[in-house]
Amino acid sequence: MITLSLAEIADIVGGQPHDIPDPAVTVTGPVVRDSREVEPGSLFVAFAGERVDGHDYAQRAVEAGAAAVLAARPVGVPAIVVDDVLGALGVLARTVVERLGTTVVALTGSAGKTSTKDLIAQLLQRHGPTVWTPGSLNNEIGLPLTALSATSETQHLVLEMGARGIGHIHYLAELTPPRIGLVLNVGSAHLGEFGSREAIAQAKGELVEALPEDGCAVLNADDPLVRAMASRTKARVLLFGEAPEADVRGEKVRMTPDGRPAFELHTPTGCSDVTLRLYGEHHVSNALAAAAVAHELGMSVTEIAEALSEAGTLSRWRMEVTERGDGVTVVNDAYNANPESMRAALRALAAMGQARAADGGRTWAVLGQMAELGDASLAEHDAVGRLAVRLNVSKLVAVGGREASWLQLGAYNEGSWGEESVHVSDAQAAVDLLRSELRPGDVVLVKASRSVGLEKVAQALLENSTEGEVAGR
Repeated sequence: MITLSLAEIADIVGGQPHDIPDPAVTVTGPVVRDSREVEPGSLFVAFAGERVDGHDYAQRAVEAGAAAVLAARPVGVPAIVVDDVLGALGVLARTVVERLGTTVVALTGSAGKTSTKDLIAQLLQRHGPTVWTPGSLNNEIGLPLTALSATSETQHLVLEMGARGIGHIHYLAELTPPRIGLVLNVGSAHLGEFGSREAIAQAKGELVEALPEDGCAVLNADDPLVRAMASRTKARVLLFGEAPEADVRGEKVRMTPDGRPAFELHTPTGCSDVTLRLYGEHHVSNALAAAAVAHELGMSVTEIAEALSEAGTLSRWRMEVTERGDGVTVVNDAYNANPESMRAALRALAAMGQARAADGGRTWAVLGQMAELGDASLAEHDAVGRLAVRLNVSKLVAVGGREASWLQLGAYNEGSWGEESVHVSDAQAAVDLLRSELRPGDVVLVKASRSVGLEKVAQALLENSTEGEVAGR
């Protein structure tokens, strides 16, 4: 972040210096919450969690080079003590962002946030120094930490915003006031917490409500609930999508033989062809959203199309495609799952399988629980199992407990027979099954909610194998 003295930080957050010999010492390194990430000049933020208390690592952080600790109590090393560490971190982030004057691009949505954020980052990097949310650190801790990694040279700050309730995005937008706000979609993720898609839309729309009059709301023309958010903002509205009236539009969408989307990109300044390195048709919408943001920030359609065609994945376990030396392809999409992303991943698997079918290659869907669906859980898991059959996925392996049994039952009721679908207890059982039955040319998709930990299946399948290049990177 920008260089600040400990005295300045204490004044900004309303804290009391403790055991600080020289208040003029400056923080020149990153602001971190993990003592293992401390660099010389860092500010270490001590959070007291349910299982780990960061205050216990304060001395280790200072020994590693931290200038001081932001803490809730004295810790015997240089510290700025505040009543509320989380609140102080947010105040510090807002102050730094305001002083930097960088353009803040914030995005939210039920699905595709991280993939779209990664695309936006890769586009805007061509336009100037850009800082973006690493992985999915999109909550009240991860967002200010990302913001504090910006420097005086940063032109664009791209921030992913998540919500688990009404008011969450409003709070995040107050910490880092955006000039451009992007809403991707309103789906079923967290339906169990919100209760309805309308409630989800209410929460996601808090982002466009936070925009200034000279800002820009980038909205999905193909999603009625998102499009309706135009009435909730005083900012200018820019529509993206495949709808004819979208300002940034995709036309002639098609899939390459290996399952990658291609389309004609239209913007108010012209059109150009795009072929993505990413897999799955759902990435068309993500790419159009990223293109709309890039257009708003002054990039030409030619620049945008070229950057999109070269962009890969920056975050792990999101449609991460790796071909083993024996010809088996592993698609690790195990970071998270909801009904929309599960359907998109299955369609991508089916498209990839078509290119290999002539050589006897089969498609395997290794699926687990989609969490936080509330009363809709049974119906949604049943629907995913049925879709796997409709898409002619060769083998469905449902992993886990009750929800996995619903996946398998949906497939069975749709017409799965014999061993086309199977229910196994855990990740190791899935690995054992796959190791015994996979053959060259097969494509394996691994996907479930993060809590299931199905990335272990993909990792096990790639261990001790001669891996090819990771596609989309």
